[in-house]
Amino acid sequence: MMRLALTGSIGMGKSTVAKMFERAGVPVFDADAVVRDLQANDPNLIAAIGARFPEAESGGVLDRDMLARMVLGYPDELEALESIVHPAVHAVRTRFILDHAAAPALLFDIPLLFETGGDEVFDKVIVVSAPLEIQRERVLARPGMTERKLGAILARQMPDDEKRRRADFVIDTGGDLSTTERQVRDILSCLEIPAVR
Repeated sequence: MMRLALTGSIGMGKSTVAKMFERAGVPVFDADAVVRDLQANDPNLIAAIGARFPEAESGGVLDRDMLARMVLGYPDELEALESIVHPAVHAVRTRFILDHAAAPALLFDIPLLFETGGDEVFDKVIVVSAPLEIQRERVLARPGMTERKLGAILARQMPDDEKRRRADFVIDTGGDLSTTERQVRDILSCLEIPAVR
């Protein structure tokens, strides 16, 4: 089984590209989606986060916006949150690998792959990239996004040009979707991973 990592800065189109791999028959593990699901539905994790960040939890429900305000820009607080969340994500990821043991390849969508040193455990790293002006336009169009919040997020992320330099493959999402899909097919072909027709 080939383990592929998909990464890229915020607003670069990772989710769109991940869906293209999924449609091609490659099972996808979306780390952000797993975190959102756990923070909404895992009572043990919610309680653990609430114990450390009581202002962000009420009646067994997390206020993710409040939690983000409490950790973004505060490295010690972010590290404390990650130390609670990461073991739960790791358990879900282990189940995902076991559930897809017969697949020729798995794709792991991990936004902070390089920043956490996680790239070492993958066979190939795919970076999704787009021009800066397109990235900013996409991100600032999101509900609740501000210039300040974007700045705090980008401050945690490795610069795009460095990610591109460290990648095995780069997918440019600055064009139309058909061009992006062709790049996905080209990668699958290069790696000799059969796509679903």
